[in-house]
Amino acid sequence: MFQLSSDGTTIRKEIAAGLTSFITASYIVVVNGAILSGAGLPYEAAILSTVLAAVFGCLLMSLWADSPLIIIPGMGDNSFFAYTLILSLGLTWQQGLAAVLLSGIVFAVVSLSKRALQWIGQIPGSLIAAMTAGIGLFITFLGLKKGGLIVADKSTFVALGSLNDPHVLTAILALLIALPLYIRGMTGSFLIAMTAGTLIGGLFGIVDFSHLSLGSFPISFAGYPGLLGAMDFSQIASANFWIGAFSLSILVVFQNMGAQLGMLPDRRKFQRSFQANAFSIIGAGLLGCSSTVSAAEGYAGIAAGGRTGLTSLTAGILFLPTLLFVPLLKLIPDCAIAPIFIIIGGLMALKIKDIPFADMTEWFPAYLMLIAIPLTFSIAGGIAIGFIAYLAIKLTAGRSKEIPVPMYAISAVCLLYFVVESLR
Repeated sequence: MFQLSSDGTTIRKEIAAGLTSFITASYIVVVNGAILSGAGLPYEAAILSTVLAAVFGCLLMSLWADSPLIIIPGMGDNSFFAYTLILSLGLTWQQGLAAVLLSGIVFAVVSLSKRALQWIGQIPGSLIAAMTAGIGLFITFLGLKKGGLIVADKSTFVALGSLNDPHVLTAILALLIALPLYIRGMTGSFLIAMTAGTLIGGLFGIVDFSHLSLGSFPISFAGYPGLLGAMDFSQIASANFWIGAFSLSILVVFQNMGAQLGMLPDRRKFQRSFQANAFSIIGAGLLGCSSTVSAAEGYAGIAAGGRTGLTSLTAGILFLPTLLFVPLLKLIPDCAIAPIFIIIGGLMALKIKDIPFADMTEWFPAYLMLIAIPLTFSIAGGIAIGFIAYLAIKLTAGRSKEIPVPMYAISAVCLLYFVVESLR
């Protein structure tokens, strides 16, 4: 079914790769549940929707694309859902799910269009690298904030947190545990670090273990039916809804394009992998989850030898048993999760090295994009700034012949984004 021999792999190697991908990415069950619950979704229900979205996405990637990539709810995407759609634009989480579904439909149309795929292939590599790196800086910023390592300040906007705060100490100690484990390549390093952070939090009085028992701390997904198919299109005529849906569409198309082009060991599988990712987002919206991505963590499985859909199938199935551990997952504090944000953000920021710094017309637009994403607290806005800047700098430098034709259309759409946003 997966043509293992033609890909130069074996069943044992693929299953081991799938296990590696799962362990590396399994932290998303906790993190995504926490972020979505902060946006108003019931925590246990958000955990279930996260798991179901991951299983559905991995099955699509496996059975449709025969690709070793794994699909899980995205770190940048869940932040966009909670902080942009809900907090900034003022949508309810049900209306946010409607925006997720619509962005998935847009993504699906793009992925099924041969012309659109040709256009995507012409986007400058400097901007693709900047997208990934900028989102990485954004995720790092969130991690520092969750750990209390940076706090709001009236005069300087942000400032260092206090070492007198047990949340800060917990985050630092958990980071000091996570980093060496990850550097040494220990399987499950993130899970170990989050567990250690939770225990440290207990010592500091942040986490209360006293009520932890099977009888008094049951698993309940009773709130999940309220998430299933809960999309609310009542604000579809509002500017804020379309700003959110349009911004999310840009985000999911371009970040997944960059991720897949950067990770796929066999580029011939790109088209179907891209399509699987698109339809997984439609499924995520229906299942009550933020949009899904081709996870960077899946590269661990590819590095372990994963080459076919058996890798993603294995990882997807392994997400299901995590539902048994929801009572324990609820104990993990934000400061124990913060180091994972910081490390994953740093890994994504490594894409900076792919920016051609010998050419200022290439690196300066990329630079604007990657700093604008975290500093404006807007992933879509930062991406739009980078595309517009690329076109403007190339034109003013008299190097219009180097501009791919699709960049004119993409930059126009990005400019429209700012025009529409200014009207809200």
